[in-house]
Amino acid sequence: MALQWRATTWGGPESWELAEVEVPPPASGEVTIRVRAAGMNPADYKHVASERPGVVLPVAIGYEVSGELTAIGPDTVIGSGPASVGDEVLAFRVQGGYATELTVPAEKVFAKPADLSHPEAANLLLAGTTAAEMLEVTGVGRGETVLLHGGSGAVGVAVLQLAARRGARVIATASPASFDRVRAYGGVPVAYGPGLRARVEDAAGGAPVDAALDAVGTDEALEVSQELVGDRDRIVTIAAADRADERGIRWIAGSLPASAAYRDAVRAELIALAGEGALIVPVAATYPLRDMREALRVLAAGHPGGKLALVP
Repeated sequence: MALQWRATTWGGPESWELAEVEVPPPASGEVTIRVRAAGMNPADYKHVASERPGVVLPVAIGYEVSGELTAIGPDTVIGSGPASVGDEVLAFRVQGGYATELTVPAEKVFAKPADLSHPEAANLLLAGTTAAEMLEVTGVGRGETVLLHGGSGAVGVAVLQLAARRGARVIATASPASFDRVRAYGGVPVAYGPGLRARVEDAAGGAPVDAALDAVGTDEALEVSQELVGDRDRIVTIAAADRADERGIRWIAGSLPASAAYRDAVRAELIALAGEGALIVPVAATYPLRDMREALRVLAAGHPGGKLALVP
């Protein structure tokens, strides 16, 4: 038996239950993972906040984990190749990661780099693949200037690092308290709020803003992006899908087939970068599995200072 957090009604985590569940033995194409850390993301609670078509309660919570293999199905290799029981791995786009153990499709599992801690590994791919896709769909390249809304968040920090590898300069919005964090990852920080366009133009030093990446979803972010970037195809949001089409800008999400395909394709590259120390996953705190509600309270409040992880 394993312990697993599940949403038994639509709504917030106050109604979730920590249940004892059977962990099925892995069939061909599956593996079982003992969870050492579960990554935490806003999507974890947003996706069960209200009823969704085709989703049946109870819903097991959590999309990414790091741990070790306890069983491997017959004739099965994981996403990174052959594996053995006891190997340390990470898994992304799974269901039910807020748990002590779970069985998942092997294709979603990759060898964990030895130098990456379990909390880091468990928080790498949701933010990392989202950041990579934002840069990819807007075609950010060497010598360009990019406006990033939400530079100190998990996706923002990944964008800063990946944009630097592309040779791009990033002007990133943040609160003044987070300016040092943005600078630490190579960005030029500007405060959000009234007068944002003028501050971005000043930071750009006369250079055009070639692309805009929105990770916050405010009207201010969308409006300033449209004022500064003439090509709507080079503006992307992950937080304002409800307004993107009417504004004629791009929006991406892991639930979209094209996004899912790209994010799956880039997993191995991001894991390799993290293993080399070229993509850092800042972790602010870890919490025992039973303290899930407190951890999500900190996450939902914003500005946790890095990623959070549940440690069974």
